[in-house]
Amino acid sequence: MDPVPWRDAWQQALYGTDGFYRRDEGPAGHFTTSTHGPLGAVLAEALGRLADREGVTHVVDVGCGRGELLGALHAVRPDLALTGVDVVERPTALAAGIHWLRSPGGATLPDDLRDLDDVLVVAHEWLDVVPCTVVEVDGDGLPHEVLVDAAAGAEEATGPVTDEDAAWCAAHWPLDGLAPGSRVEVGLARDRAWGDLVSRVRHGTLLAVDYGHTRATRPPAGTLVGYRAGTTVPAVPDGTCDLTAHVAVDTLEQDERTTQRDALRALGLTAAAPDIDLARTDPPAYLAGLARASAVRALTDPDGLGGFWWVLRRVATG
Repeated sequence: MDPVPWRDAWQQALYGTDGFYRRDEGPAGHFTTSTHGPLGAVLAEALGRLADREGVTHVVDVGCGRGELLGALHAVRPDLALTGVDVVERPTALAAGIHWLRSPGGATLPDDLRDLDDVLVVAHEWLDVVPCTVVEVDGDGLPHEVLVDAAAGAEEATGPVTDEDAAWCAAHWPLDGLAPGSRVEVGLARDRAWGDLVSRVRHGTLLAVDYGHTRATRPPAGTLVGYRAGTTVPAVPDGTCDLTAHVAVDTLEQDERTTQRDALRALGLTAAAPDIDLARTDPPAYLAGLARASAVRALTDPDGLGGFWWVLRRVATG
């Protein structure tokens, strides 16, 4: 098979007819995020508080998997209107009141997702799976786009770097002076995807939650990696694994940027354990309190999920 640009192979591997995100088991069959299980219940509580703070009554979850976070939101905040967006048909297990839009996948959003009002749009680990150009610096210090064999994963850094990608790098991730073998995941596609999402909101707040880096912490070797069955695997775009790369979060259109740890603390979430007396008077409530405290600790761990970035953009038209 002839090698193709990484962004093309990546798109097909995740969102093509037989792509990874269309598999029956869904993403949760391979990895756990802050949106799943007990963590998702606490994150839903936090997002409900964020919706209240921002003065909105509708939450849209872009790249929502099988709607796990929406289910948790519905359980704790049945007053909120909820909409999920993903590449699969609406899961039958979702509560009847949860709306669903099917997406083409990647940066492309559904046509019906527009003119959003009174809304909190959540893009949780969406941008890291928007395929982007991968560039590598050769032994002479010259940059080339990386091509990949979609079946085997073999790479060759022989493609030309487009003027647009080169301009993005010059502004945000300079290629001059990088050591041979250095790799850059060009964030232009992510910036454009985020900008498109922002343009679809008339009044409300958008939140991107992702692992990422800023200009001072760009990774010299890049971050493109695969995940399968809970394990990190080589990035091979054959449709059998997730493919993800960290986001240049400082290049996104934004009003605020903070870590998940600080964001959740600002929303009033604490990991305080329940009063020990509750273990005697109401053991189930005590155990639930311990589980919640454990989930908060995991979500705010600065060396783990607490280190994720929260990027907020507010839109007020008219």
